[in-house]
Amino acid sequence: MIDPKLIIERLPEFFGAHDGGPMLSSSDGLIMTLQLLGLSLLLGLMLAIPLAVARTAKNRALSGAVWLFGYVFRGTPLLVQLFIIYYGLAQFDWIRDSWAWQYLQNAYVCAILAFTLNTAAYTTEIIAGQIRNTHWGEIEAARSVGMSQWLMLRRIALPSALRRALPAYSNEVIMMLQSTAIAGLVTLADLTGVARRIYSESYMPFEPFFTAAVIYLALTFALVWLMKRAERRYLAFLGPRKQ
Repeated sequence: MIDPKLIIERLPEFFGAHDGGPMLSSSDGLIMTLQLLGLSLLLGLMLAIPLAVARTAKNRALSGAVWLFGYVFRGTPLLVQLFIIYYGLAQFDWIRDSWAWQYLQNAYVCAILAFTLNTAAYTTEIIAGQIRNTHWGEIEAARSVGMSQWLMLRRIALPSALRRALPAYSNEVIMMLQSTAIAGLVTLADLTGVARRIYSESYMPFEPFFTAAVIYLALTFALVWLMKRAERRYLAFLGPRKQ
């Protein structure tokens, strides 16, 4: 039987309550999930924009290097990438002796790094595809006023590509939200990590994981609503003209 009392009693833990403290007293649960999602999306987008420009460059070596990066990170499971970064890198002495080890031994940093590289790989292809699909009329208009290749890219092609990439990028945002659920496997107390902790203490799996699922669903609805609002604002010029 479902135990509603357990759900009610342990619900604050999903919102940062820990060891009997008030909600938001720690970064556990929802706060951790939002941190992982927000930072990885921000850093991934910052990395993806220059990579997308390089991906569409005429230099085959540069474009090929970006293609290889995307192929590796899109062709392997995110969980495997996370485990390689968190567990695998520790076996190399030169990494443990480097300045980076103070960061790579931190599960939070490793999760952010894995999520950032993964979402950057997907976002790079999304933006690069839209750069290639820039309407020839926009390019001809930019050339007619004497814009250089880089100026045209900065003022015309890239802003237009970023707007047109919104529908596909919204799917990537939702997928990254779902992907943060694996962070609990490297000791982080995100929503799924809190659910696993409650399960290990109560031996009742349905209630904590059901609660986590409801919160994920609410976050998904909120993100979809925000992305739809952004699409209506920034893609209005693609819609039919009002008579």
